[in-house]
Parts: sequence; C-alpha cells; structure tokens
Amino acid sequence: MAQFFELHPEHPQPRLVKQAAEIVKKGGLIAFPTDAAYALGGHTGDAELLARIRWIRKVDEHHHFTLMCRDLSEIASYAKVDNTQYRFLKSCTPGAYTFILEGSRQLPRRVLHPKRKTIGIRVPDHPLTLALLEALGEPLLVSTLLLPDEELPLTDPHEIRDRMEHQVDLVIDGGHCGTDMTSVIDLSDMPARVIRAGCGPLAPLGLD
Repeated sequence: MAQFFELHPEHPQPRLVKQAAEIVKKGGLIAFPTDAAYALGGHTGDAELLARIRWIRKVDEHHHFTLMCRDLSEIASYAKVDNTQYRFLKSCTPGAYTFILEGSRQLPRRVLHPKRKTIGIRVPDHPLTLALLEALGEPLLVSTLLLPDEELPLTDPHEIRDRMEHQVDLVIDGGHCGTDMTSVIDLSDMPARVIRAGCGPLAPLGLD
C-alpha cells in the first residue's frame, strides 16, 4: 500500500522531502505534483521501475520518457545540446515545457526512444518538485499520470491514492495542480517543432 505525504506546495517540509527522496533512491515509484499535471517518477537507471510505469500507462517502448532536471547545467550531462538549442532552452526554463533532445551516452539505452535515441528533458517551475530534485541530487525519470483510456491526467491526490495505492509506493499531496500537460517541443532536429501544445505558452518562443 502506498505511503501518503501531505507537503506544502510552496514551502515543502524538508523532513518529508528527504523521506520522499529516499523512497526514490530505493527504487520506489512516486506520484507527485508538478507545474503542469501530476506525474509518475522514479530512479532513472531502474529497469523494473521503467517497466512499472509502462504497465500503468499501457505505453510501449516508443513512448518518450522525460528526465526532470534541476537546472540547465544538469541537462548538459544527459542530452546533446548545441549553442542554438541551448539558447532556446535558456529562454524558457524553468517552465511547463518538455524538450525532445538526443540523449547522451550517460543515459541507459532503455530510457531512450529505440530508433531516434532521444529523450524528453524538462526543468520544472514548482517549489515542491525542485525541492525533491535537490534532495535527490539527480534527475527523476517521469511520465505524466495519464491512465489508459482517459483524456485527462489525474489531479486530485486523494483520488490518486484511492486508485493507485497498490501500484505506486508514495503519493505526494501537494494540492491540485491542474490537468494541463506540458508543451512538448522537438529540438532534436532544428528548427524547433511543436509536438504538443500544452500549458507552456508558445507565443514567447515564436512557435504559435
């Protein structure tokens, strides 16, 4: 049965943040709020965890997973970024965007798109999420908490606990965070291309 932590969305309790990070480090799967929708997340290199997320989401190996990073400097360790791509990233991070980039050799092949060798990368703008990433000391491998045959992600942490208490190890209640997903921008082949228009505004990027 999943643990359930209630964290303040703006000033998360350090003790609970540290406990959540320890659950991730031990291979746990967590459901947590972001600056877009709630997400599923866990340790990047864990093959079993990757399989659990795929089973919950009912997605295949072609599904793009995302690395949630603390800042731009961390992105450079996990994705290949040239000067043009970097300027693009710098202009809109942190924020509710996911960028598709070519993965670096530091990433396990299992988390990359099998043909394109790409990965989703994002830097959230949410105090609770950033506190969790800081306590973890490395990126989270994440996927939107969108269940099969449903049009919108789950957004009520109590509903998440009721429906997923036997599928995840921890539910973090950081309040409602909406059902809008991130805007997904493909930077792997320039010029940039919009894959999904979400809650990250496209006009400032000149992509509307």
